[in-house]
Amino acid sequence: MKKRWYDYLWIASLLYLVLGFFNILFAWLGLLCFFIPLVIALVKGTKGYCNRYCGRGQLFSLLGGRLGLSRKKDIPRWMKSKGFRYGFLIFFFAMFFLMLLNTYLVFAGAQDMKQVVTLLWTFKLPWHWAYHGTLFHEGVAQFAFGFYSVMLTSTVLGLITMALFKPRSWCVYCPMGTMTQLICKAKAGKA
Repeated sequence: MKKRWYDYLWIASLLYLVLGFFNILFAWLGLLCFFIPLVIALVKGTKGYCNRYCGRGQLFSLLGGRLGLSRKKDIPRWMKSKGFRYGFLIFFFAMFFLMLLNTYLVFAGAQDMKQVVTLLWTFKLPWHWAYHGTLFHEGVAQFAFGFYSVMLTSTVLGLITMALFKPRSWCVYCPMGTMTQLICKAKAGKA
């Protein structure tokens, strides 16, 4: 089968993580992974992004499938359940809005910028080498630290799920996938 340009988007996902390691402001590029799936779902009423363009899903397929880093077991039924997927989406939103609040507090001058990446919403990793100041307000960098934390955490969760189960098991409970699915159902009148 002939490869298409979008079959190589896994490189963009990997590059994103590497660039954010060296300069945290690259984390802003991750917003594309948030807005593009939503736009596709709203305009076309499909999960086309998840099925075709998601570089992270491709990366998990490559690592777990081709490179054999997956046990290739079925994901547990409870992880597929609506309760778990919607609960994880709500939790994810809570963490996202907490990140936005911290960004706002830095913009407002009520809090100093924290040069840390929080992995799995718990472990604070110092990340001071990735930011040396710019022309932008420190709130711009605070958002980048928070957003990179979200992207790194979801990648780590995806890698763990990939290793334990099938390569793209993360896709079953991915918050973006759940949101696009809800949009598609609403567009189809099935919400």
